[in-house]
Amino acid sequence: MKSTRNYSLLLAGQFLGAFGDNFLLKAILGPLTYQLTAGTITEQQVNAQNALFSAVFFIPFIVLAPLAGYLNDRMPKTQWLRRGNAIKMIGAAVGLLGVWLHAGDFHASRWWQVVGYAIVGIGACVYSPAKYGILPEILPAERLVKANGTVEMLTLVAILGGLIGGAQLYDHVRSLPLCYAACLGLYGTAFVLNFLMDRTPHNPASSFKHNVSEFGTSLRGLITHARLGRVLLGCGLFWFAGATLRNNMQTWGLQVFQQAGVTNITNEKLALLTVGLILGIVTGSMLAGQIHKIGDLSGSRRYGFLMALGILFLGLLGGKFGLIPVVVALIGSGIFAGLLLVPLNATLQHESDPTKLGKTIAIQNFIDYLAMLIGAAFLGALTYFGFSPMHVFIALPIALALTSLALRMPADKPVPTS
Repeated sequence: MKSTRNYSLLLAGQFLGAFGDNFLLKAILGPLTYQLTAGTITEQQVNAQNALFSAVFFIPFIVLAPLAGYLNDRMPKTQWLRRGNAIKMIGAAVGLLGVWLHAGDFHASRWWQVVGYAIVGIGACVYSPAKYGILPEILPAERLVKANGTVEMLTLVAILGGLIGGAQLYDHVRSLPLCYAACLGLYGTAFVLNFLMDRTPHNPASSFKHNVSEFGTSLRGLITHARLGRVLLGCGLFWFAGATLRNNMQTWGLQVFQQAGVTNITNEKLALLTVGLILGIVTGSMLAGQIHKIGDLSGSRRYGFLMALGILFLGLLGGKFGLIPVVVALIGSGIFAGLLLVPLNATLQHESDPTKLGKTIAIQNFIDYLAMLIGAAFLGALTYFGFSPMHVFIALPIALALTSLALRMPADKPVPTS
């Protein structure tokens, strides 16, 4: 069924869902900024909380990847768009119950919120394959490239908006119950929009056992491929860096503002630092399309090293020389990250077996979320061993530079067939 109405409803629902995921995370972690400023908790405790909440969101994407793909093949994808948002609503309701029972005490309500955000992650996991897989079912082939780009851009805008929106609301109301209620409204509206979509086709003959077997076979074929295995490694490197950066940004940003002499530090001000990084990624992504042709990965190692260098400046500069050098380093890191990722994504789609592109994208998502989980664990380990936020941004570039050594790309190889 080719439905422009379905496409418009999909975009609106996707925006609200992604906005809600990031809005909720920023609100959940909002109290920690003020507790850290007041000296009632340590930087290590804040980083540990950032790593914990990120990890429980990422784990479902790794553990449930084959199941999510199977469900979205067997049943109409419109069903899983709705069910994904319904599951997110349940997760937000669990977190709301926890903060209502333990009003004003983040630590007492923490495990309620952890469980709730893990449930939100499950909802996002079953939703994710549907939002891309539904596009060929509702749009003509000539619109697919533009549609994928539109979904990606809207998601990026939603991430930015959610981070700033969650920070702003918590800063103004200092009430987690109100933030959870607002997020329930976002997920509920997304659910209604998905409910209004016309039902799409399904495949009742799809087999879970066959799906899992194919997933494992395709995964082995891709990661052992001389060229595409390195492409997946490069994509994972980007998301590993992104997860570590995001989770360390709260405590690092607080130190930067303090060193720069900024007073009245808020979550909104901290979120604006992330905006600089994401704007750099958008700029790098656009430049990549101008600089590199399809399949040209000659700059992969160089961009990996330069991204690491930009992050190293974040750790070395701090706020001692004011905020302008920090913003420049953030944007620069983002530009080289975008230049790294976009040619890799394009190459993976272009050089993979065209008959199995859906599974290739699912495997890429699996690798990317595994890399983000490793990034959260990496930050957790550094925090456990007493690394300061500045030291994290010195250790991270070392890991990135060492991994970038493996990004020397061989010439084109035949696509893996499995």
